[in-house]
Amino acid sequence: MSTALKLINIIEKDGLARSPSLSEDAALQLREMILLGQLPPGTQLPERDLAQALGVSRTPMREAIRLLANEGLVSYTHSRRPFVADPSLAEINDCLRVQGALEALAGQWACAQASDSEIDAIEQLNASIKEARGAEEQLQAFRLDMQFHQAIVAAARNKALAETHTTYNARLWRVRFLSSQREEGRPETRMEHSKIIDALQARDPRATAEALQNHLRTAEKNVAAALAELSSRSDEASA
Repeated sequence: MSTALKLINIIEKDGLARSPSLSEDAALQLREMILLGQLPPGTQLPERDLAQALGVSRTPMREAIRLLANEGLVSYTHSRRPFVADPSLAEINDCLRVQGALEALAGQWACAQASDSEIDAIEQLNASIKEARGAEEQLQAFRLDMQFHQAIVAAARNKALAETHTTYNARLWRVRFLSSQREEGRPETRMEHSKIIDALQARDPRATAEALQNHLRTAEKNVAAALAELSSRSDEASA
């Protein structure tokens, strides 16, 4: 089966959402396929096949791939052929540590800048993150988790910090989604979220920063474990 037909099957099966801009629409669909592992790291992204599969011309497809490259989700070979990025664990940890520092700073500022209603909304987001069984529920729970962190950053009222955080968040989506699927790590994640909420509600900048940085350190461990498990399953499948 051709790459185009495989992609068409994925899109028709999962019913991925569409957005107004053709290039943003294509980027959205590719991003979700990467996030869900339907396009694994290292997968070649032939522009013509992708354009055919997603029902767009090559110009918006080229722009979509460029958008994902800016997010760190797509890389290029020396001959400028795009493929799904496959960062090393060291590179992922570098990004996680920067993200942890950004979120710690956001938490400090949010304690002073956030309104009571914003903190209430952050607490509600956390309450909405439930145990998921099906793939769609897992993806929704993950989106809520990411919204929880984004809401804290937004409450800091610093545009430069928010833009930088968005860049790192995009690069880390796939590995953070993988780590979110580990049942072993969920109780610890819930407890850490509760500590973040408690510190925010107390408007304690030091405690909020520490809680967020500890949470990202746990993410490092979960990501490493998730990638190791994924590699082990791949080795078993190819044996």
